Amino acid sequence: MKASWLGLSLLSLLAVPTWATPSDSESEEDNNLVKRWGFTNVVDPDTPSVFNGLDVPPLFQLTEENFEEATKDGTWIVKHYSPSCHHCQKAAPYYQTAYEYYYTSNPLAPSSAKSPDPKSANGFTAYFNFHFASLNCLAHGDLCSKLGVLSYPTFAFYDNGVQSDPHVGVQSIPVLSKLIEEKLESIKPGSRPPQGVKLPEVGAAGVDSTAEPDSPVAKDKDIEAGIKAGEKQNELVSQKAADEAAAKGKTDSKTKSKPPPAPANPQGISVPLTAESFQKLVTTTQDSWFIKFYAPWCGHCQAMAPNWKAMAKEMKDTLNIGEVNCEVESRLCQDARVDAFPTIYFFRGGQRVEYTGLRGLGDLLSYTNKAIGVGSSIEDVDAHTFKELEETEEVLFLYFYDQATTSEDFKAMERLTLSLVGHARIVKTSSAALADRFKISTWPRLLVVREGRPNYYNALAPKDMRDFRQVLSWMQTVWLPILPELTASNAREIMEGKFVVLGILSRRRSDDFKQSRRELKEAAFEWMDKQIQLFRLERSELRDAKQLRIEEADDRDDQRALRAAKNMRITIREDDKKAVGFAWVDGDFWERWLRTTYGIDVENGDRVIINDDDNRRYWDTASSGAPIMASRTSILETIPLVISSPPKLSPKSTVGTIETFFFFTRSFLNAHPILFFILLGLTVAVAAIFGRGRLLRRGVGRGGILGNSNNGGGFFHLDGKEGLLNGGSTGKVD
Repeated sequence: MKASWLGLSLLSLLAVPTWATPSDSESEEDNNLVKRWGFTNVVDPDTPSVFNGLDVPPLFQLTEENFEEATKDGTWIVKHYSPSCHHCQKAAPYYQTAYEYYYTSNPLAPSSAKSPDPKSANGFTAYFNFHFASLNCLAHGDLCSKLGVLSYPTFAFYDNGVQSDPHVGVQSIPVLSKLIEEKLESIKPGSRPPQGVKLPEVGAAGVDSTAEPDSPVAKDKDIEAGIKAGEKQNELVSQKAADEAAAKGKTDSKTKSKPPPAPANPQGISVPLTAESFQKLVTTTQDSWFIKFYAPWCGHCQAMAPNWKAMAKEMKDTLNIGEVNCEVESRLCQDARVDAFPTIYFFRGGQRVEYTGLRGLGDLLSYTNKAIGVGSSIEDVDAHTFKELEETEEVLFLYFYDQATTSEDFKAMERLTLSLVGHARIVKTSSAALADRFKISTWPRLLVVREGRPNYYNALAPKDMRDFRQVLSWMQTVWLPILPELTASNAREIMEGKFVVLGILSRRRSDDFKQSRRELKEAAFEWMDKQIQLFRLERSELRDAKQLRIEEADDRDDQRALRAAKNMRITIREDDKKAVGFAWVDGDFWERWLRTTYGIDVENGDRVIINDDDNRRYWDTASSGAPIMASRTSILETIPLVISSPPKLSPKSTVGTIETFFFFTRSFLNAHPILFFILLGLTVAVAAIFGRGRLLRRGVGRGGILGNSNNGGGFFHLDGKEGLLNGGSTGKVD
């Protein structure tokens, strides 16, 4: 299994599932919509509604199959949205109410006071040949990408299948109505009331269309032209009705639109996949799949099987679940680079990300719920929405863009959404208020916000913003919270490659627990501020040194030295500096592991250690010899003594003497392989020389290898004719 020493220790204990709680920030408007339509703004209602006493059919849903055929005739306003988009959820009731209002409105007023049947030729839809529709970009990402939809929600008009006038982020009925009124006026000039229209409240079941508008609009419209247009329409009704009656018999023979695609995982099972079905269902589609690669003999796979089956059942109609038997499909597993069992991947649109969390039912469901909530595009936020997100999210990546940001830049960022599942959330913005808050002066720009503190991704060139691996590598260094809780699933990520200030706390002492966490977090903030100051100081010193070289070369009139000085790049390498991280662990839950590894019992009070997992050592005492306490002063005084080279405080080992020897040997081999083999060769050579010397000394005492010192025998005897083997006293050879 691929697990660190800490991960193996923690995984041996019971994992506690994480339970999600619903948001408390539900608006009154949302509650009204739930009562009336029975949905929560995530998708459009699929049942008819009633407005002004007239039946209104469900909003037309566009798909890849019916889009071209539906929009090729007339004018369409289409809402492009993602169910996971916060702004889309807010815009849903506005759009639904506007649709109901216009669908039941009287397009012939004031020439006709009576509202016509919406389905008749004098109804709003037929009169203007104007239609409302929605397009779910989470389900039909390829189509939205083809249409150039980069943000949600986007409202666009389609005139005979050609897109025009896209608008992003319409968040009220008046704004939406203004766009529609301008479009209707362009279709039939003079047909719309010059003072505007009386609009309904969000979620209302009707409105007095003859009443004066709340905010009259002065427009240059010809009332007489509108009346004449209405009269002309009446003249065309009879002819159109006759044409429709003649064509009625032919409609049944027309090809019907293809049904919408079937929901994911309709049976609620984990589908066994072969190489062929994997290629057909996963690799070449945009569908999301959560797949485990296993071996029947693997004990961990067998232990996980019940939870995997239960998770697949919970994901019915939501997410495709699959499994691959690597004993049968060895080539497929080899291509997927599966080298341990079980290995779990989340696939979408040809991309994949490995799931490395715990395998309890709660852990699997928590991950899959987050994974399906990630849309194909990044949510667009304003300053108010971002403030709300900061209250619920510990880590937020924020991407700033402007009018000059290219589609290539957006696509580079959208590739990151899958890798961030289970770690952090990324949103984008063009808000001037947020740009002012974070002092953004160049676009595009990427930063991470943790506890209100920004950390910026430094892109030296535009191509660095599109370098997927480089951006993701930076994200991986900052996607943990300032003070994360150490668990079995994140132990390796937190502990490896850095010094970790680990607070061992007890939840049973509520006041002490809150105070200790606060002290640890404040210590982390102060340490980060100190590192930023040291970085700026070092950079300033390097700049001063460069400027000094330029001035010296200029004084000597040494053009070669001057060019070399000007071409010097100021680079501060952080690779050789081991970072310092902060975390805390539940001392009650991990009591046995903490006692056996660090010899600490949380019953004696909250404690702090500084752990160096790479070298299997830790420090639990300050320079005074007293234990490190959960206080800023004690922590910040001890850190410099620990991270200095060599450490000024004596460490303790987390492993035994024999394991320490083998660990030191392995670490030395990894760090200095050439020197290791040189020392190994010298050791073997010295051992060989010493051993040969002992053999030679033993040979001389016996008279040689074949002879005897007492009878004059030896390897060669040159005095007589004995030859090579005739070294005996008899002078004969048998």
